[in-house]
Amino acid sequence: MTERRITIEGAENASDLFGNYDSNMRAIENEFGVSVAVRGGEIRISGENEENTEKAFRVIRDLSDLLRRGQPLDEQNVRYCMSMVNDGERDTIGSLTDGGCICITSRGKAIRPKTLGQKKYCELIDKNTITIGIGPAGTGKTYLAVAMAVTAFKAQKVTKIILTRPAVEAGEKLGFLPGDLQQKVDPYLRPLYDALFDMLGAETYQKYLEKGSIEVAPLAYMRGRTLDDSFIILDEAQNTTNEQMKMFLTRLGFNSKMVITGDITQIDLPEGKTSGLRQVLRILKNVDDIAQMRFTEKDVVRHKLVQDIIKAYEKYEEAGGSKWKK
Repeated sequence: MTERRITIEGAENASDLFGNYDSNMRAIENEFGVSVAVRGGEIRISGENEENTEKAFRVIRDLSDLLRRGQPLDEQNVRYCMSMVNDGERDTIGSLTDGGCICITSRGKAIRPKTLGQKKYCELIDKNTITIGIGPAGTGKTYLAVAMAVTAFKAQKVTKIILTRPAVEAGEKLGFLPGDLQQKVDPYLRPLYDALFDMLGAETYQKYLEKGSIEVAPLAYMRGRTLDDSFIILDEAQNTTNEQMKMFLTRLGFNSKMVITGDITQIDLPEGKTSGLRQVLRILKNVDDIAQMRFTEKDVVRHKLVQDIIKAYEKYEEAGGSKWKK
């Protein structure tokens, strides 16, 4: 039997660390096959396997560090910390707080990267003129890009935020949707509206929209324009054609920044059409001031089942299952 100990300060810290109904500690016990108990101001981790006991110790130590830095714990924090320790990552989850928060939402919530992949993504956006973020659903590609755009806008680094998506049909014909053209494409742009509402609040968003400081529009509306002093985000870029992608990239003006996001496993283009996102990853691979960030299922910050679903699809395809349309 191997045992490790960690000193804790105060009952409140112990309660936050253990989680509701000790859910955090139960997850650690189940993952590493250890027993976790509190005695006299100490957390005692004991187990038959020395390596697993050490891993559990590292997870609890890192989560305690996160609490000391003022970060609340949730299921995603705990799950991600365990995956980092299992993979032998040298960085600790506490390092995610080193760069501070990206911005504050309209409800006063601090937005910070939740994974090392998200942290790197934000750093690349900050350092490069064009950043391409590729990865599965739930990795925060769009949300963090909008947060970075709002931060740049509030700091007066840019005078305009432009958010755009290709209005590609995914099983439902545009012509059958009610309303005029803007109303028809609004459902495709809804995730962008939602992110902006969260960052700015509906009233502030509407004010900037009326002033022309914020623009949310289908990709087709970008043709023929030069976008200076702007932070431009192209979302769902896997559904662009090669021509659309080239058109979008050549809109870049002076003192502007672009972020392109997409998931190349969810392409809704008609049969025979090549994704502009797939193509651009190869074409611009070695161009200076253009960065590429590839997220994995470890960067998923939604429900744990989202990670499990992504892994299941990957295994199915690796085993020779039928592929989705490319």
